[in-house]
Amino acid sequence: MMKLVIASLLVGSAAAFAPAPVSKTSTALNKFARYWQEDFDASNLPGILAPMGFWDPLGFAAKADEKTLKRYREAEVTHGRVAMLAAVGFLVGEAVEGSSFLFDAQISGPAITHFTQVPDGWDALIITFIGAAEAQRAQIGWVDPADVAYDQPGLLRDRYYPGDIGFDPLGLKPDTPEELNVMLTKELQNGRLAMLAAAGFLAQEAVDGKGIIEHLQSS
Repeated sequence: MMKLVIASLLVGSAAAFAPAPVSKTSTALNKFARYWQEDFDASNLPGILAPMGFWDPLGFAAKADEKTLKRYREAEVTHGRVAMLAAVGFLVGEAVEGSSFLFDAQISGPAITHFTQVPDGWDALIITFIGAAEAQRAQIGWVDPADVAYDQPGLLRDRYYPGDIGFDPLGLKPDTPEELNVMLTKELQNGRLAMLAAAGFLAQEAVDGKGIIEHLQSS
């Protein structure tokens, strides 16, 4: 079961970046993107909150031009989304292990071992699906590598705002730039926390071989 949940987690993380047609127009994000496109710098990006303010102790942003800064933000948003799914997947997968109809409930143990327990064939299917979704995401946000100078790998399109891949099936995207700024900040903050949580889960299970749920129950 755990294996299945992990598989679902990976598929879900890919789906989170796959484009999906939505009936609601993205007027707010278009205005937002135009606004930030004029002045995309570290001092006014979503995600800056008191008391930390703009936190960049290693000075990555100070050394980055606008194009590089947009790539940094794209990477942060993407990893944050995957990490949020991963953190939930760890807990849910371990909570239901041994009680699912999937894979005859044979998948068990710490979540970091679940993927290796998936029956042959499933891993290839999952990887293929993720690869296709990521390729589609790249087509939305990235300039064709054939049109990019060798010293500018991963160049994002001028009119692409980092993370805006058109996936909003529930129509949650706000209608105003101000409200959108708040939502983007919430997503970034939750994604940052999830990255720390997922890394902690991985490290803890790798150290002692016990699942996170097992740790919580014994504490």
